[in-house]
Amino acid sequence: MANDLTDKPKADGETYDDRPFHSDNLPPEVRAPLAPFEGAEPPSPKWFQDAVAQEPERGFVTSHGAKLEVLTWGELGKPGLLLIHGNSAHADWWSFIAPLLAKDFRVTAMSLAGMGASDWRETYRFTDFADDAEAVSRGTGLYDGGRKPIYIGHSFGGGQVFFAAMQRPENMHAAVLVDTGFGGPPPEALEERKKRMEQIRNIPTADRPSRIYPTVAAALARFRLMPPQPTDNLYIADFIARRSLKQVPMADGSGMGWTWKFDPQMWEKLDRSAMTSMVTGASPEPAAKDAVPMVHLYGDKSRIIESRRAGEPSVLAGRMREIEIPDSHHHVMIDQPLALVAALRTLLATWPD
Repeated sequence: MANDLTDKPKADGETYDDRPFHSDNLPPEVRAPLAPFEGAEPPSPKWFQDAVAQEPERGFVTSHGAKLEVLTWGELGKPGLLLIHGNSAHADWWSFIAPLLAKDFRVTAMSLAGMGASDWRETYRFTDFADDAEAVSRGTGLYDGGRKPIYIGHSFGGGQVFFAAMQRPENMHAAVLVDTGFGGPPPEALEERKKRMEQIRNIPTADRPSRIYPTVAAALARFRLMPPQPTDNLYIADFIARRSLKQVPMADGSGMGWTWKFDPQMWEKLDRSAMTSMVTGASPEPAAKDAVPMVHLYGDKSRIIESRRAGEPSVLAGRMREIEIPDSHHHVMIDQPLALVAALRTLLATWPD
């Protein structure tokens, strides 16, 4: 996930939280990793250039009245993979990973509702996300290979995959979670945040409340990864950041500017009751014969793993095999893209059948 704004209230008892927040108490290489480039693209290796040169089929699938952005690689008739990004991200987070999987699979990356070029909703529900994933899978031919698709989700997207695997096991062949944790803001934290936002609403600054930037370079200078982390692969961060922006009119009417694509009220509009009910055991789990095979890939430097090592409980522990990606923080596809591809290729060639 990536973003540049909003305060983060303290919320006790959260295993993991990838909400955007604003902090100046970060080193410059974490707070504004792209600022030194002043809008120029960082140099990138040939493998990356070759991967992103493989343009996907771009389109939309409608679910619950919302148009959902979809990017698809690979031939119809091959086994299907559905890739789901993290919070405040978009389908192009997979655009340098998916082409490297498309030789053997029909691969679709979707932008979740409220993110990327997908429509926003008045309320976001985990049940709707599960329906969206099924609609996208069918709408982009992921069933045409003769079996149900495998879902792969990173971070918040991994949470959607886990929910769908537990509540809609009939929709998928298997599930891979990539550095996925659970948490998010409890009701009291949301209330505190609402009060804080009311207090700062009328404080004039260069980019609040509209967060519209006059140039792409100005917007890129404010891009950062959330949760905060360093990264050596700035060419990937730049690629993702540029595709996180859309043009909108400047607030003062002076012309067109740039802002982030995602719905800034996503967390306030997220109904977490279905996920909470499932995690706390209030909702029944699928019978053993119907259970979806699941694997968790995680970065060895991830905040999720740090929290678990500190003794915080994990919903995933004991439910599935877990595989560590060395020298990686939370954003595994940025830190270790080729190691992630190698892990996925090996896993998908030998598992779950």
